[in-house]
Amino acid sequence: MTKKNSKIISWATTIGMVLIAVGVLMPLLGYSIEVYRWIFSAGALIALVGRLMNRYDGESLRVKRLYRIEVWSSIFFCVAAFFMFYPYGAGRDWFAFILAGGMILVYTSIMIPRTIAKERKQAKK
Repeated sequence: MTKKNSKIISWATTIGMVLIAVGVLMPLLGYSIEVYRWIFSAGALIALVGRLMNRYDGESLRVKRLYRIEVWSSIFFCVAAFFMFYPYGAGRDWFAFILAGGMILVYTSIMIPRTIAKERKQAKK
């Protein structure tokens, strides 16, 4: 993957995550506009495409696995987008999937740099 493609994918993922945050905050802050569903759904889809395109080219199997786990967080966000539009579900099903995806993102955002640093340290020995 070229450096230019990597930057585009990184920006797309970031924009998707910002749209997800805006889509979550709008109903929580009391905005009654129904646009938040579409904003969140667009962000979830953009984040999913960005995560699918982002791949780790290194040798570490654990880091590759962590990148795949990041894809699952975006899948959870897409499921949450589905439940935002699903009329027969409970009122906050979408929020449970957002929390699950967020927890996965917190875990991977801590573990990826930590694992890379640990393996670099071991490689120097």
